[in-house]
Amino acid sequence: MSTAYQPETVEVAAQELWRDSKSFEVGEDTDKEKFYCLTMFPYPSGKLHMGHVRVLTISDTIARFQRMQGKHVMQPMGWDAFGMPAENAAIKNNVPPAQWTYANIKEMRAQMDRLGYAYDWSREIATCDPKYYRWEQWLFTKMFEKGLVYRKNSIVNWDPVDQTVLANEQVIDGRGWRSDALVERREIPQWFMKITAYADELLEELERMPGWPDSVKTMQTNWIGRSEGVELTFDVVGEDEPLTVFTTRPDTLFGVTYMAVAAEHPLAEKAAATNPEIAAFIEECRKTDAAEATLETMEKKGMALGISVVHPLTGEEVPLWVANFVLMSYGTGAVMAVPGHDERDWEFAKKHGLPIKQVIAPEDGSEIDIDAAVYIDKGLTVNSGDYNGLSYQDAFNAIADWFEDNDRGRRTINYRLRDWGVSRQRYWGAPIPIIYCDDCDAVPVPEQDLPVVLPEDVQFTGHGSPLKDMPEFVNVKCPQCGKDARRETDTFDTFVESSWYFARYACPDSSEAMLDERAAYWLPVDQYTGGVEHAILHLLYSRFFQRVMRDEGLTEVTEPFTNLLTQGMVLKDGAKMSKNKGNVVDPQELIAKYGADTVRLFMMFAAPPEQALEWSDDGVQGSFRFLKRFWNAVDEHVDAGPVAALDPAALDAGQKDLRRKTHQSIAKIGDDIGRRYTFNTAVAASMELVNAVTRFGDQSDAGRAVVQEALEAVTLMLSPMVPHICHALWARLGHETALIDERWPAIDESALEADLIEIVVQVNGKLRGRVSVAAGADNDTVAAQALEDPNVQRFVEGKEVRKTIVVPGRLVNIVV
Repeated sequence: MSTAYQPETVEVAAQELWRDSKSFEVGEDTDKEKFYCLTMFPYPSGKLHMGHVRVLTISDTIARFQRMQGKHVMQPMGWDAFGMPAENAAIKNNVPPAQWTYANIKEMRAQMDRLGYAYDWSREIATCDPKYYRWEQWLFTKMFEKGLVYRKNSIVNWDPVDQTVLANEQVIDGRGWRSDALVERREIPQWFMKITAYADELLEELERMPGWPDSVKTMQTNWIGRSEGVELTFDVVGEDEPLTVFTTRPDTLFGVTYMAVAAEHPLAEKAAATNPEIAAFIEECRKTDAAEATLETMEKKGMALGISVVHPLTGEEVPLWVANFVLMSYGTGAVMAVPGHDERDWEFAKKHGLPIKQVIAPEDGSEIDIDAAVYIDKGLTVNSGDYNGLSYQDAFNAIADWFEDNDRGRRTINYRLRDWGVSRQRYWGAPIPIIYCDDCDAVPVPEQDLPVVLPEDVQFTGHGSPLKDMPEFVNVKCPQCGKDARRETDTFDTFVESSWYFARYACPDSSEAMLDERAAYWLPVDQYTGGVEHAILHLLYSRFFQRVMRDEGLTEVTEPFTNLLTQGMVLKDGAKMSKNKGNVVDPQELIAKYGADTVRLFMMFAAPPEQALEWSDDGVQGSFRFLKRFWNAVDEHVDAGPVAALDPAALDAGQKDLRRKTHQSIAKIGDDIGRRYTFNTAVAASMELVNAVTRFGDQSDAGRAVVQEALEAVTLMLSPMVPHICHALWARLGHETALIDERWPAIDESALEADLIEIVVQVNGKLRGRVSVAAGADNDTVAAQALEDPNVQRFVEGKEVRKTIVVPGRLVNIVV
C-alpha cells in the first residue's frame, strides 16, 4: 500500500531504533580493522549553523561508509567548551559562563541527534569538565619537570578598562573591541610551552604525510619557517654589550646602511629616558596591533636614536633607529637593514632619506637602478671589498667563516615558529597548575592535588578575572615548604584543550591515567575533518602535544591524524553566512520543512567538499523532490507484488543493460565516497540509477527482479548520506534486518560485461560509422563487420584497402 514520504515520521523512527539498539557505541575489537573518524569538535555556541552541518555530514558519511566496509568504526563527539564567547554571554545575560555553556551543550546535542549523526555519545567529553582538564594540568606539571614549560615576560595587548589581555583580532583601530578603551602594549609574565624543541621533527615529518592536503603542509612548513643563516654582532658606540642580529643573507652585509630595534629594546628605552620625542614614539608603538599581518601592511614608522653601531667588516659607523616593524618577541629584537636588497628596508630608507647601497648584481650582467627599485634576487657580490664577485653560496660561506674565525658570530638555524604562550588572563578556562611561593618561586601543583578546579558559581562582570578576588581560590600553602603562597590565576589558552581531545575519546572514563591501553587500539585518527582555518595553530599544536604524550610514555603514536580533509565554507549570495550580513539560513527551519535527509543531501550534492558551497533554495527543493521520487519508485515497485529471485542467465538485453548500470554505479559510487571523497558525483550517479529504474517499464518477473536489485543497491549506497529514508525503504523492500548492519553492495563482475559493444569505424582517420559487435569477437571478425557497414561502404567502394587497424573494444581505422 502506497504511503507519502513523511520525513519527520521516517527520521524519528530510524533515530529511535539506532538509540535503543546503541548502534553506534563501540568498544575495542582486535579481530576487526578499526576506523577512527573524527570531526573537529565545535564550540557550544547554542546553535548549529550551516558550516557545522556541512562538516558534520561529510564526516558522518565517511564513518557510515567505512562501517559498511566491515570496519570497526568509532565516531565520537564532544565540546570545545572554554573560551571568550561564554564570558561575553555571561556579561550580557547575567548568568555564570558555566551555566550558559552547559545549556548550550544540551541544545546542540539535540540538534545533532535530529540530523541523525552516528555518534558514540558514551564517549562525549566537554573540555570544561574537571575530569578532562585535570590531565592537561598533569601533563603541564610533567613538562615543567622536563623544562618544556617556562615563564618569561611577554608583551600583550592590555585593555585598561576591562583589565584583561586582548587577542590581536580584538584590537580594532587601537581600541578594545568591547570597552573601546585605547589598548596598551604591556609586558607581563606568561607561561610558554617549548614547541620549538620539536620544530625539526614537526617540519621533517610533513614530508611523510601523504594523507594531508599539500596546501596545509605548505602552510605549516612556512609557519615553522626553518632558515639557515648567520648570527653576528655589531659593536654599539659607547656601550659594553654588542647588538646581535640574525640574517639569512650575509652576502648583503656590505649593504647595511642602518640598524633598527624594537620599541621595547633596552637601547630604545635608554634613549627614551632622555628624549621625550623618542619616549612618545615608543608609547605609540605600545598601542599598535602586533599581529604579523598588520605589520606587513601598516605604515613603517621610526626614529633615529642618536646611537651608532660599528659595521664589523668595514669599521664604518651606522645609525641605529627604533622602528614599529621590529618586534621584541622575534629573534633578538634587532635587525640589520639592507635597503638595496630588502623591500621593507628599501621603503623605510626612501621615507626617511637613508642611504641605499647596491652590493648584489644580476648574474647575467644586466644593469639595475637600486635607487628606482629594490633588487631582492640572489646574484654576484659587488661593492663588497675582498668579497667581490662571489656567488650567493660562496659569499655566504666566506663571510660566515670570517665571523666564526673571529668569534664575532656563528652559523645557526632559526625558526619563524615561536614558543607557545599558553597563559590567558581570563576566567573561563582551565587553571594553570602553578603555586607561587616567595621562597620556592613557581612550584607545580602536586599530582595528588589535581585537578585545580575552576570555581563555576561566580559573578562575572568582565572587569578582570573573578579568580583574583576569591581568596579561597588564591590563598594556598606552598607544596614544598608549607608557607603561605598564591595560586596562579591565569588560565590555559583554549588551544591546549583542543590539542589532545582526540586521544581522550579513546578512554574518556580513565580515572588513573591521561591515556590507557585503549588509546593504543584507536590512535591515530584515520580521518580528521574540519575547516582549513585550523590548518596551522590547532593542527600544529595537536601534532606537538601528540609528541609530548609520546615522550611521556602515554602512546607510541607520533602523528595524530593519518588523513585530513579540509572542507570549504558555506556561502550565500557569494559571502560567508553571518548575522551581520543578514544571510544566515537556519538548519532547524529547513529540517522542520523538508527533513534532515534533504538538508544532508543538499550539503553533499551542491559542491565537492574542499570547495566553497553556494547556498541555493532551489537546490534544497531539488534535493527534496529527488527523495520523494526515490520514495515513490520503491513504493510503486513494492505495491506491484512479490519479486522472483534474480536469474542473471535468463535476462534479455534490456534487463542486462539495467543490471549493468546498477553494478557500474556500485563501482563508481564506492570509489567516489571511499577514495575520492567526491560525494557530489556519488549523489549524481545515484540519481541517474533511480532515473534509469523509473524509465524501465519491464514488469516481467525477470525485469522486476532486476529493478529490485537496483533499488536495493541505491538504497544501500545512499544510506551514508541520507540514512533515515534509506532505513525505511530497506524495510519496505522486504528486509527484516536493519540497514545499519548491512554491508556495501558487492559488484558482480559478470554483470559489467556487455554482450555487444559499440565500435567506432574510421576511414583514413575520419569517423564514417559505428557498429555493434559481440563483446568477445576477434579482430578479424570486428574488421569484417566494420567493412560491411553501409555507410563505410560508400567511402571504400572502388578503392584499395591497404591496411585495417583494430583497437580492441574501441575503434577500427580502415586505410584506403
